[in-house]
Parts: sequence; structure tokens; C-alpha cells
Amino acid sequence: MDAVKLMKELRVNYEQEAHYLPKETGLRLIESTAQGDSRISAKCRDAKVEDLWSLTSFFGYSTQTFVLAVNLLDRFLAMIRIQPKHLSCVSLSCLHMAAKVTEEECNLTATDELIRIGQCRFTVSDLCRMEKIIAEKLDFKSKAVTALTFLHLYHQIALSHSTDRKENLNLEKLEAQLKACLCRISFSKAKPSVLALSLLRQEIEAIRSADMLEIAYHIQRHLKIEDRELLLWIERVAQCLSDYASPECSKPNHRKLQWIVSRRTAQNLHSHRSVPELPTIPEGCWDESESEDSCEDVMSSGEESLSSSLGSDAEGPFFPLHLRRQKHHQYLHV
Repeated sequence: MDAVKLMKELRVNYEQEAHYLPKETGLRLIESTAQGDSRISAKCRDAKVEDLWSLTSFFGYSTQTFVLAVNLLDRFLAMIRIQPKHLSCVSLSCLHMAAKVTEEECNLTATDELIRIGQCRFTVSDLCRMEKIIAEKLDFKSKAVTALTFLHLYHQIALSHSTDRKENLNLEKLEAQLKACLCRISFSKAKPSVLALSLLRQEIEAIRSADMLEIAYHIQRHLKIEDRELLLWIERVAQCLSDYASPECSKPNHRKLQWIVSRRTAQNLHSHRSVPELPTIPEGCWDESESEDSCEDVMSSGEESLSSSLGSDAEGPFFPLHLRRQKHHQYLHV
């Protein structure tokens, strides 16, 4: 695709991105909710997104599937007040909806296997019913403009303008860094175009390419992104990647899992055990009365977090070495 068509496509997506943003009022309410409250907290949401990252990697799904699933999840949570015990069903439904749009049909995981591997306690009918609710509330058809949309466009534009092929940006690395940012609900408040450009600028500064930096400035001017807004998110991205690169941070794993289970556990995994259906899911919005359930219900139901047992895309070259060194240096002085 030539540069003119790329810039035209960039403008079209920029004009549409506002339609796919979560409601900021809903996101702020989630952020202000204390852990153990009767509503979804930021910590609950972030943990569930890490689980989605783990499942995406385990099933071999693309970054596009993960990013779309997170977009659907955040938009739904910012619109509808759900009980914490329904969060697993909502998040897995978002992943399944995203996979059906972005993955080849032959690569799709069977719904019952998705539920079983996700260690969830609901039925296939529960999942299907939840998918229908999410699709209706979000008016979801088949796509969404996300930060990954812009990241891919920026990468193509940079390649089309770059004179030095040695300075090519590592798209896999940029995608891994985007996934790390999306594990924090605060980044769901960023415009996708700005978040993607912040990641691009961060990587360009790391490789010290004047040519690439000029391309980034050109993109910023084309989209009329203000310096103050961009610098704010560049700083937040840098802090996120620094924290994420630290050994103190637990992360989901992109590597293929190997499970060693007992014979009894293996039989349970392959058996068609009966699972009690979840109670009817209330569709109340954020301004309605409080629910009687708390985030503790999720943990007490036996649905353990997957991310605690899986590693991360942050291993190796995906996160800036100078950020890792900086973080270790800080620990030495604490």
C-alpha cells in the first residue's frame, strides 16, 4: 500500500476511533472501586485481562484477538454494572467473540474446551447468552478501531518512508508492549491513536533514529495530536514498561504451556461434568443500585487466576533493556 493510501486510511480510522472508546465515566468508577467492594475493581479487571493474555497465547490466538477482546471487555464493563462473579463469563465471552472475528475457523477453540481450560464454572449456554448480551449492548458487528489498528498503520507508514532498512521497527516487540499496557485499565482511557504513537515514539527513541522520529512527527501533525497529550502518554507508557520489565512484576506467559496432571485430574478434564448454571445476569447500568456480590465471590468459586502460573512476553527483548537496568538500579538504592 502506497504512502498516500496509508495516510488516507489513517485519517479514516482516526475519525472513527471515538465510537470504540469505553465510557470514561464508567472506567473512573471502576478505578475508584476498592478491592472487595460489591462492584468490579480495577485490580479485578486487570487480573482478568492478564488471564485473557494467557489464554490467547495458550490457544495460539493473534494479538488482534487479544486487543479486540480487551476492547469489548472494557466497553461492556464501562457501560453495564455487573456482579464480580459474572466477570469470568463476560471476559471469556469477549475472547470468544473476538476470536470468531479475527481467527480462521479451523483455529477456533471449541466453546466447551475454552470454558474448561479457562477454569470457569459456567455452561456453554451461559457463554452464548452472555455473548448475545454483549453484542446487543455494544452493537458489535465485526470490528473495532483499536490501538493495534494504529500501531500497524504507523509501522507500515514508517516502513514506506524509511531510507535505512536497518532501522526497521520491531512490530512483535511493539505488540508485546501494547499488551502490557492494556493489562492496566488506565490505558483504556487513552485514545488508541495516541497510545499507539506513544509506543512508537518510545521505540524510536530507544533505537535513536532521526529518520524515524521525523516520520513520527509527521504522523502527529497529520492527526493534529497535541504535544501535551502525547507527552503525557509517552511518560505513562515509559513508566508502565519500566514496571513491567521489573522482576517484581508477575506476568502472563507467551510460551506454550505444559501441564503435568494426575490421572484423576485428567479424567475430570475430559469428562462432561455437570456445571450449575449461573443465576440470571442483571443488566443494570452503573447508575443503578449496588449489587450484593463482591469480588471475593470470584476467588471463592474456585476460578483461580491463570496469570499467576504463567510467564510473560516481557521476557527477553520485548521490553527496553535500559528500563530494566533503570529499575534494578532503583532497587539497589531502596
